[in-house]
Amino acid sequence: MNRITVPMDEPKPSYLTRSQLLKRRFQNLKRLSKCYRDLYWHLMEDVKTLYRHYLYHYALNPFSHFHLPTCAFLGCNLNPMPFTSFCHFHILSDSNQNLYKPCNYLIKGAEAEPITCGKPILRSIVPALCTVHSHKAQKHLARTLKRNSSNIGPKFHALVSEYVKHIQARRRKDQRENKSKTVFKDKMMAG
Repeated sequence: MNRITVPMDEPKPSYLTRSQLLKRRFQNLKRLSKCYRDLYWHLMEDVKTLYRHYLYHYALNPFSHFHLPTCAFLGCNLNPMPFTSFCHFHILSDSNQNLYKPCNYLIKGAEAEPITCGKPILRSIVPALCTVHSHKAQKHLARTLKRNSSNIGPKFHALVSEYVKHIQARRRKDQRENKSKTVFKDKMMAG
């Protein structure tokens, strides 16, 4: 057998500059994040498929004639929320729940006490308004600001300018104090 050998040049050592190295790392990071993003969405599709399969095979069929539980509130025939005995409308009747609170929107001002909406909303929602009343409150606020925008504009502008002046004065005072401290230290070190 005749082998042909071709003389090869020795590889020259190649060095990357810092900017080239950072650029290469950034490109690799982008490719890796794209791979992870694609994998995440693929897994999400798999989870959806498996969940659909689970519901089809193991969950209660809504068309079957099994006795489904109803809300524990007297006269309510709705299904209860998971892990409770009350439906969403009557969840505030459950003394053990800590997740919901009533809507605080004032509907009417009665003589004895004001009447509030009382629909259940999550405790974390601030302000404590249901979606309907939250939209009403936002529209009312926008309408009020639009009506009074001429009165609010100059006052707000004046307030901002006064606040900026106050901050600048405080900075000048701090600079003077720091300068006097350094002069005092220099005199102490020299003396």
